[in-house]
Amino acid sequence: MRIHRVVTTAVALALSLTIGVGVAASATAPSDSRPSAAHDAVRFELPEPTGRKPVGSTELHLVDHERPDPWADGRDRELMVSVWYPARSTREYPRQPYLQPGTARFVDESDPFRLARPGEVDWAAIRTDAAATPPADHHGRRPVVLYSPGLQSFRALGTSTAVELASRGYVVVTIDHTYEAPAVEFPGGRVELQKPMSGVEGLKKAIDTRVRDTRFVLDQLDVLRDGGNPDAEGRRLPNGLGRALDLDRIGMFGHSGGGATAAEAMRADRRIDAGINMDGTLQYSKTEFLPVAREGLDRPFMLMGKADQTHLNKPSWQSFWDRSTGWKRDLSLERGSHFSYTDAQSFVPALDEYLDIPAQTREQYIGTVDPGRSTAQRAYVTAFFDQHLLGRPRRLLDGPSPSHPEVRFVR
Repeated sequence: MRIHRVVTTAVALALSLTIGVGVAASATAPSDSRPSAAHDAVRFELPEPTGRKPVGSTELHLVDHERPDPWADGRDRELMVSVWYPARSTREYPRQPYLQPGTARFVDESDPFRLARPGEVDWAAIRTDAAATPPADHHGRRPVVLYSPGLQSFRALGTSTAVELASRGYVVVTIDHTYEAPAVEFPGGRVELQKPMSGVEGLKKAIDTRVRDTRFVLDQLDVLRDGGNPDAEGRRLPNGLGRALDLDRIGMFGHSGGGATAAEAMRADRRIDAGINMDGTLQYSKTEFLPVAREGLDRPFMLMGKADQTHLNKPSWQSFWDRSTGWKRDLSLERGSHFSYTDAQSFVPALDEYLDIPAQTREQYIGTVDPGRSTAQRAYVTAFFDQHLLGRPRRLLDGPSPSHPEVRFVR
């Protein structure tokens, strides 16, 4: 991973706010020997995509005028999504920011776990490997894959996998769930912050809202494919973007609460053909499972967990596994941790060069798996969608690979 002077804190922001994860603030406090704010900020760059296609990106502001927002009285439900797609050419187009300015400012200033002081991370300067709004590649329609982030987390944490898939021929749509995400920036610089949420009822409300968000996004992609512009401001879209969408081949993946969302959205909406749950529990409480865990699925689905999250030792995953009749796999990232399935696996190691992060804290974020090898998990995500959306069998999914010894086939 390429590192410049600037560092990161979004992982900390999300870590204790995701389904199945709890980290005490005291465990994340760095020592007094970290750099002072006078030091130059540190910038990181995510791993480069391995596919052959250049990648473009654009944002859509989507408003559901038929659904009142469950978190904000008197408002229609509105979302921000990013679309990552194979581009015709990215020459002379600027790189897409990792975070929009208002969101970057929020992340810099909030710092709830004190991994970095304000100004130590130049969030606004970090760029992705995608270009901003170039024309879409015109060689046929592309399968569409949706991404949902962890509970109370940012869609940005799935960027490197989204760009990887786009470089290999997919259109990927990453979703922020407004008022549950820590901060969502809308056109014009308006930033909407998280609303209070607690307890089992709050969790049920969040999952229900996320599933409705997902189905609404699919509806708006229908509009885009058919030649319309679903953006609430009517902003100009990249040339050819709608024609690039193949909505007869749809997949979904998500991290933590987003993985639960992917499974539950598949149960509720048969437009989604295949899905992946990255380390997300499928239960509201110790005794109450999500409907999808009680019923299972009849379409391809892959579970990807850290070492202690498999269908053999997690009751909700076991219930889902036993009741699912479609193609299925359970993979375990040995020595990985919960946020190993996000961009954190790439950029948290950079913190050690500039901040004195306790080993316990680093391990809670990303485990002890080699960071460079861990990002190979993208190969399994791509192989899964190649096999189940493109109809191209992938041997990587048949059993353990000597190229990826950190990935264990549970079954």
